[in-house]
Amino acid sequence: MDPTLAAQTSEAVAEKVLRYRRDTAGWKICREGNGVSVSWRPSVEFPGNLYRGEGIVYGTPEEVWDCVKPAVGGLRVKWDENVTGFEIIQSITDTLCVSRTSTPSAAMKLISPRDFVDLVLVKRYEDGTISSNATHVEHPLCPPKPGFVRGFNHPCGCFCEPLPGEPTKTNLVTFFHTDLSGYLPQNVVDSFFPRSMTRFYANLQKAVKQFHE
Repeated sequence: MDPTLAAQTSEAVAEKVLRYRRDTAGWKICREGNGVSVSWRPSVEFPGNLYRGEGIVYGTPEEVWDCVKPAVGGLRVKWDENVTGFEIIQSITDTLCVSRTSTPSAAMKLISPRDFVDLVLVKRYEDGTISSNATHVEHPLCPPKPGFVRGFNHPCGCFCEPLPGEPTKTNLVTFFHTDLSGYLPQNVVDSFFPRSMTRFYANLQKAVKQFHE
């Protein structure tokens, strides 16, 4: 992928994800519990939903980021039940890459294994927030693979935010914005994301404790 185009595209995606973070209007809560809130609103990118998760994770922003960051051989594949593989297709800069993520079957195998090819930008903000920002791209080195349905992530990401006066806690805000593709009943998709996002927070908390105590 052309580095200039990649940089321009990724910065535009980061701006969009930051707008999601700042925009409080139109969100409808669909799941709450254990300190985690999941809400949604209709996507303007595809005929589906944009999901927003928010919750406190016990761990510093750097520790939480270490568990969620997109990295080959990283911790994410060790704890996230929705990630079976992660590879870098093209490294553009030390904060920008094209990646392929594979996911297992889910929802009692109603959802078959998926893979996603994304342009991913890591940003650090002055207040100590660390964010990942991603969107789907096509890449000649990563055509569709047998055994996987190619899904598409629309602008999405997460924010590991420091909590003032609470250095050992992180406010984690996540945005899932995924077209799973294939011929899935909408009710299967609508029930899958809120449930899996709630589990994501619970499993992440266990991982931070396991890898950073």
